[in-house]
Amino acid sequence: MRGRKLELEHFLGQHGVDICLLSETFLNPGQANYVCHRTDRPTTGGGTAILVRRGIVHHSVPVPGLTHLEATAIQVTLAGKPVLILAAYLSPSRPLIGADLTACFGGGLPVLMAGDPNAKHVDWNSRLNTRRGKLLRDYVDGNSCLIFGPDSPTTNPYNPLVTPDVLDIVITKNISFPVYLTSCSALCSDHIPVLIGPSCRPSFHNPPDRPDFRRTDWASFQTQLEELIPFDSELPNEMAIDTCVENFSGAVLKALAASNPKRRLRDDPRPPVPASIQDEIA
Repeated sequence: MRGRKLELEHFLGQHGVDICLLSETFLNPGQANYVCHRTDRPTTGGGTAILVRRGIVHHSVPVPGLTHLEATAIQVTLAGKPVLILAAYLSPSRPLIGADLTACFGGGLPVLMAGDPNAKHVDWNSRLNTRRGKLLRDYVDGNSCLIFGPDSPTTNPYNPLVTPDVLDIVITKNISFPVYLTSCSALCSDHIPVLIGPSCRPSFHNPPDRPDFRRTDWASFQTQLEELIPFDSELPNEMAIDTCVENFSGAVLKALAASNPKRRLRDDPRPPVPASIQDEIA
């Protein structure tokens, strides 16, 4: 289990992944450089999660009304607009119903959903059409959605008698930018990672100016931190821990900003040189 976490962490860093959508998680990813949002299945297996690089402006969004589809959702800003991003999974033993899809795509925001609905159709580069694939095709046609599948298989089954195929796909609605998919042979899983390359990146928090600690008023910093730091004695899960860490980091940055004298930015215009000095220079 530890080896898989390290392998995933290496993959995310190697490819500069901002947001990672996971289905059939079976475990808690817990990557240090990412905030983890999870939706666990009460029974064994399944589950979805989203890992978001720390610093990306986002928040978790509930997806009420799901019956069979499993999903985790966040809202981010892409190309200057709010976008709902979902990691989704539908077990092959559960039916695909329109109400589940409407719960994901009917909220009014642009949507990008990725995962494994176990639905095959040649329109998204599967080898064949299944009944579920046809149902999904009918739904997207009737609801102004688009489906994208990579050009190469996304599954490489452990069973050599099973043919590789495209199962992991992306479904979008009202997305204003193109989406590019690439299967990437990596990780020790029968599902191959798919890199989603939109022509834009999510919005990041503006990084603070590096403070000059030689001029920090540490007494003021302590007072500010005591007022800003969030105290929560109950941290029931890792999502709560991640939120607490984010809030603590924000409190430290705000306390530092309030305890350091304001500095003139490098690109601020300098005061004009007096004419007499300009004459001396000439």
